[in-house]
Amino acid sequence: MTLIEKARRGKITSEMRGVAKKEQVSLEFLRDNISKGRIVIPKNRYRKIKHICGIGKGLSTKINANIGTSPQKANIKNELKKVKEALKAGADTIMDLSCGGNIPRIRQAILKESAVPLGTVPIYEAIVEGIKKHKELRKIDKEIFFDVIERQAEDGVDFMTIHAGVTRKAISKLRRQGRVTGIVSRGGAFIVEWMMGQKKENPFYTEFDRLLEIARRYDITLSLGDGLRPGSISDATDAAQVQELITLGELAVRARKKGVQVIIEGPGHLPLDHIEANVKLEKKVCKGAPFYVLGPLVTDIAPGHDHLVSAIGGTLAAFHGADFLCFVTPAEHLRLPDLSDIREGVIASRIAAHAADIAKGLKRALRLDREMSTCRYRRDWKGQMRLAIDPQKVKAMRSGEKDVDICTMCGPYCSMKRMEKIFGK
Repeated sequence: MTLIEKARRGKITSEMRGVAKKEQVSLEFLRDNISKGRIVIPKNRYRKIKHICGIGKGLSTKINANIGTSPQKANIKNELKKVKEALKAGADTIMDLSCGGNIPRIRQAILKESAVPLGTVPIYEAIVEGIKKHKELRKIDKEIFFDVIERQAEDGVDFMTIHAGVTRKAISKLRRQGRVTGIVSRGGAFIVEWMMGQKKENPFYTEFDRLLEIARRYDITLSLGDGLRPGSISDATDAAQVQELITLGELAVRARKKGVQVIIEGPGHLPLDHIEANVKLEKKVCKGAPFYVLGPLVTDIAPGHDHLVSAIGGTLAAFHGADFLCFVTPAEHLRLPDLSDIREGVIASRIAAHAADIAKGLKRALRLDREMSTCRYRRDWKGQMRLAIDPQKVKAMRSGEKDVDICTMCGPYCSMKRMEKIFGK
């Protein structure tokens, strides 16, 4: 039985116990929402994970960090360093997006290094392998797509992005309306090029039951990808994006019936005033499935600072109900991220997630902020370092401060210190 099937039969698993304790929710609440597909716990049945996590309704907002090689940069050691950096910064999950070098070997090394759920996008490996064999993308045999999914499942991958909603109907809408940035999803672009070259429908859509059989066998969570997500503010919430979402909603229902956990992926680039509607639409169309958003990025004019742009959109998205934020680094749109970019991306997304959790009234988030405020009032610098999202930065900034009772912002005119003298501790 898969996790969702166990939940429907009233069974409580060790994974459920771990998540319930961590999230401070009841086992009944957790089990009920897993059974309905509103919460997922990504975990391959054949993999041991030190730090599992729950994603969805009533739980803290989770953060994913993307790593992975490119054809230009394919160093395994560097990617393993990125895993460590992402985990040190507080990422809840890792995704390996490698498309260069020995992809299976890279994935297997990352799986050993990662103490959290690991996700992949199998179409990347399938296309790289297929082009080596057939020379042209349009000539690739669809069997490679499913073979790679099976192999990655055997390795222990916990969740997979599958672009099953990129259909001929959605593509026709995109072509009629036009776009500023076309298709920006790498996986989406691969699928569309294959479909047009073969003059066939998306095999992940036509053979979705075959995909579900593999996912069920390994209890893999399917992250139904947004291959037609907008890549610019001008393209936000257009007909192609919405058509794909409608299809993903239909596929999510089919997956749950087969006992497969599902996450829905979402945009992308969205202006602030589109975010609430996008989240509510996903929750309605996909029957409450956890929503996994890239950002959203709320402006297109801040390259080098897109982690901040993403944090702004991510906060609003999570407040309105998004459950899972894919980090965006300062290197987004510019180059492959380095260690510093990974850290900055995770920290920015964690701030966004926590801010949203406060607004949603999560008790743990509210308690942490109250504790921080108490430490701040008492000038308890060690306490602030302990509670901070980025203790490393707090420690570095305080390292040159000699007076332990004040900071150099106000010095002897510190308002809190003066009020402490008047009102007492």
